[in-house]
Amino acid sequence: MKLYTYFRSSAAFRVRIALNLKGLAWDPEVVWLLSGEQTREGYRKLNPLGLVPTLVDGDLRLTQSMAIIEYLDETHPEPPLLAKGAAALARIRALAQSIACDTHPLNNLRVLKYLKSTLGHEQESIDTWYRHWCVEGLGAYERELESGPAGRFSHGETPTLADICLVPQVFNARRFGVALGDYPRLMAAFDACMALPAFDKAQPSKQADAERAAS
Repeated sequence: MKLYTYFRSSAAFRVRIALNLKGLAWDPEVVWLLSGEQTREGYRKLNPLGLVPTLVDGDLRLTQSMAIIEYLDETHPEPPLLAKGAAALARIRALAQSIACDTHPLNNLRVLKYLKSTLGHEQESIDTWYRHWCVEGLGAYERELESGPAGRFSHGETPTLADICLVPQVFNARRFGVALGDYPRLMAAFDACMALPAFDKAQPSKQADAERAAS
């Protein structure tokens, strides 16, 4: 398998976690987002949206992190990333989508760049935008956890798709200085995840292209 990735991409981070949890071998192909490599014709042929991640598995090409993760869960069912039972499955997907669909897109690099380069907002204003939507999303996630079943993770005693979406968002929140003290249940799930090698190995600072950003 080959994963087109970028070390700070939340969506690529999710897929790296899933691949690691499944114990699958994969080769990284870095798409350097800061230079706009994702918008060039060569990559657009692979991913028409001009986004990461893209997963290539033999002759199959997949885009969109949530679709990729569910594909991995269908083709490599152990360990499962989605619980059995309609209610549990719906709750996990709702938690995951609250991050992947409602929170992260508003904080995506292309949105932040548009706010600055096209709409002319100052960096302080952009950071305020980022923190606002992050707080909205994480606050809602925390309230959902408070009303759900107990467990070390977002849903029970094993990590699920919900945790795979949560962890990259917490990394982003920390990077932009979002205070996280109001989310004890959420942060407990985050800490439980980061104690697992699959999550730790997937984090941005442990990707080879993180060294390129630091140089």
